[in-house]
Amino acid sequence: MEAGAVKRVVIAGGGTAGWVAAAALVRHLGPLLSITLVESDEIGTVGVGESTIPTARSFHNLLGINEPVFVRETHATFKLGIAFENWRAEGDRYFHPFGSVGRSVWMGDFQHFWLEAAARGFAAPYGAYSPEQLAAEAGRFSNDPEAGLAYAYHLDATAYARFLRGLAEPAGVRRVEGRIERVTRDGESGFITGLELASGERVEGDFFIDCTGFRALLIGETLGVSFEDWGQWIATDRALAVQTESVGPPVPYTRAIAYGAGWRWQIPLQTRVGNGLVYASADLSDDEARQRLLDALDGRPLFDPRAIRFRTGMRSSAWSHNCVALGLAGGFIEPLESTSIHLIHVAVTRLLQLFPFHGIDDAIVSRFNAQATREGEGIRDFIILHYKLTERADTAFWRRCRDMAIPDTLTQRIALFAESAMAYQAGEDLFRVDSWVAVMLGQGIRPAHWHALAQLMPDAELRKAFTDLEAGVRARVAKLPPHEAAFAN
Repeated sequence: MEAGAVKRVVIAGGGTAGWVAAAALVRHLGPLLSITLVESDEIGTVGVGESTIPTARSFHNLLGINEPVFVRETHATFKLGIAFENWRAEGDRYFHPFGSVGRSVWMGDFQHFWLEAAARGFAAPYGAYSPEQLAAEAGRFSNDPEAGLAYAYHLDATAYARFLRGLAEPAGVRRVEGRIERVTRDGESGFITGLELASGERVEGDFFIDCTGFRALLIGETLGVSFEDWGQWIATDRALAVQTESVGPPVPYTRAIAYGAGWRWQIPLQTRVGNGLVYASADLSDDEARQRLLDALDGRPLFDPRAIRFRTGMRSSAWSHNCVALGLAGGFIEPLESTSIHLIHVAVTRLLQLFPFHGIDDAIVSRFNAQATREGEGIRDFIILHYKLTERADTAFWRRCRDMAIPDTLTQRIALFAESAMAYQAGEDLFRVDSWVAVMLGQGIRPAHWHALAQLMPDAELRKAFTDLEAGVRARVAKLPPHEAAFAN
């Protein structure tokens, strides 16, 4: 590709993606770059993702973010996992906790010992060995490192973008207000050279970051990078989002509640609750979806539900020419496991590591795209897992999910666990072994076999190990304060 030093970075679009990129670039590469962000107050943000995963904490550490200030400014609460209701079957419930469950050894993970103990008749439910699950269900939490809990955040996405802007602008990021009307390119290289605004102003740059949302103005409309649609596996294509008044103390977990044509979320913040309905338009009309959501709300809605249309999938290349797409411009994986903000964080981190200071190099671009593709496909498979492993047959939607063909990568994972209780985290996989195990057990897989290592333990020894482990987790959780104490001040 074309050589030439990269000194001027232009971020097209604001919102969470734009201001995450701006804050990270100026924090770590500020003296080396001129950073300009172009956004229009006329264009709203989608703002569906108000929930994160524990990797957000690591990213915030990279930015030097003070957690109490962040929690106050974004009205955040803490999150220890996700409760899945009605997914395996109507009336069923399981929990996907953050952190490690039980204790593992190098030869075999905890689930092998748990399955052996269950077969002998003295294992408690799997979640009884997770501090995060027990704390979540008891409404307890502490972010004291001594508590040792793995946690993430529920947050106000609009306030989060505003908070990051408050870090980025004083550090040197220039914000330009205006609507982008035209993107210009070099006639020979095809590289983007500038953004022309409705005001007549032109913003030029050496490197561009597309944060223009579903429109994908740079990566899609201008550079023509194709979109790989995953609708054959994840059929939901609509969402409604609304905020409601709180009716009780916020719980430290997200609820994902399945129904006949999709699922709905419930995300508690300090002063309100985020609610939404994700559905397949082939199975539910927009009017029916709106009424279903309104009927399910616990508190008074603060505005009319906002409608969002989407396609699940990714751009075939996240980086093309001198442009990287972030957030919705690069793709969308429905928010079932709260991965949207993570994908922005990890892409920006990857860009910092691979930044093309001396020009756009094919090897760097290929490396960036390969990592992004592998991570995106891994998350895709994890989401499909929830739909595929269902026993529901009450609607056409769930029957299609149960019977659909799935990617070979996921077929192999399911077969490995079903036969031998083996799970793994490979390469660019986001989700750890504990996550795969929690969901596969929760969705109803009971492995035919497990590692024989656990068979070496006599009954008395295995029983004592499990009794002590469960008692230790319960004692640890009992010492934790109520969740709301963590953001009371």
